[in-house]
Amino acid sequence: MNEILKEQFFVDDLSDDQKHVITNINSYIKQGLTGDTSSVAIIEGAAGTGKSVVLMELVRQYMTDRHYRTSLVVNHPELYKAYRDLAESIPNMKASEIRRPTSLINYAQKNHKTYDIIFVDEAHLLYSKSEPYAHYRGQNQLTDLMALAKVVVVVYDFDQVFQSKMYWDRDLLNKTIGGHPHKQFDMNFQYRMVASDEQVTWMDDLTAEKPLKPFPENSDFEFKMFDTAGALFETIKKRNKEVGMSRVVATSGFPRIDGRHNVEMDSFSLPWDEWDPQRTHWAKREGSITQVGTIYTLQGFDLNYVGMIIGPSFGYDKQSDTMTIIPEKYSHKEIFKKRKDMQFSRAEYKDFIANVLNVLMKRGKYGLYLTAYDDDLRQRLLELATTGE
Repeated sequence: MNEILKEQFFVDDLSDDQKHVITNINSYIKQGLTGDTSSVAIIEGAAGTGKSVVLMELVRQYMTDRHYRTSLVVNHPELYKAYRDLAESIPNMKASEIRRPTSLINYAQKNHKTYDIIFVDEAHLLYSKSEPYAHYRGQNQLTDLMALAKVVVVVYDFDQVFQSKMYWDRDLLNKTIGGHPHKQFDMNFQYRMVASDEQVTWMDDLTAEKPLKPFPENSDFEFKMFDTAGALFETIKKRNKEVGMSRVVATSGFPRIDGRHNVEMDSFSLPWDEWDPQRTHWAKREGSITQVGTIYTLQGFDLNYVGMIIGPSFGYDKQSDTMTIIPEKYSHKEIFKKRKDMQFSRAEYKDFIANVLNVLMKRGKYGLYLTAYDDDLRQRLLELATTGE
């Protein structure tokens, strides 16, 4: 088994909080397996709370036991590759039982298959509308999965919603579940990062357009603000040689220059991440150190250190002393696709963009290196980092 993946998803020393959640979900699953209608266990928590660790411990318990008909689904292509990789090294677990949700739904409906338990990681990436381009012609993937299983265990983080076709909020989740039995299992403890609660709050406040403050220095989590992306990249390369799994990431909005759609800022110029049909996920590939990661390759994965370039769609308001979100400068148009069944306001689009930045900033276990494309925003963050005011 790949040691990096094992360390992230299968932890020998689970915390007491994680053990408590697993015990409670186990009881709920056993109860649901005897019911007459499908039930839903909802694991909810913010980025970095160890939701996938808890889910994978449950997966290891049930998907290696031939008494149960099970499947694990995830709509994130990089996570899908990682889970298939892990499955091949776990005794009695079949990689073929790990699928993308559209694949499982279409297969099960065609072949009249049903399941005892379906596990869904990153369930906020399930389609909540028809998506014929991706060969999904239903109306809601959670509805379809509930029709296939006695128990559906889903992992949700509403703050990781960033596309209209995968839009979820609490009201839509409750409406989708309807009268089916369900129970929520909250994970409100930070697991991934060594950062303090105050440091995590600083990241949340930044993306929530709250007044800027100095980054708290009350843990071993390393925070550095950089004047140039070039210097940030040099530091990330150094960290990557020392401890590995250190990458530069960015948000959308960088202009095309001479036909190139790279991330370009001062002396820094690198291409965006590239999808790879091979099984090795992006963060683990050696060549990805010379690419810029996005939400599409890193959501759900840990890095050791993350170098975050805040893109052109984020500015600075001197009067309110806040970082501002400018949807008009966000160039990745998937976020803005229209839906027939619901309308999105400018504020909701801003939330989508803020969620992308928030998730990317929290990829690093041990440190965050930060810079910003906007001159005023970068200078204000540098000022706070150097003078504290």
